Amino acid sequence: MTKWEYATAPVLVHATKQILDNWGADGWELVQIVPGPNPQNVVAYFKRPLEAGQ
Repeated sequence: MTKWEYATAPVLVHATKQILDNWGADGWELVQIVPGPNPQNVVAYFKRPLEAGQ
């Protein structure tokens, strides 16, 4: 069974691709994007498998 680590990050709309690419390079998988508290932001939810021994 895979154990997951989760993270939530505010993302500026104008930099979404760059920010998501950076998270993806670190092994995070995008789960969902929802509107943020203002029109310039969205909130991204990520997950990645925990490494063995954690």
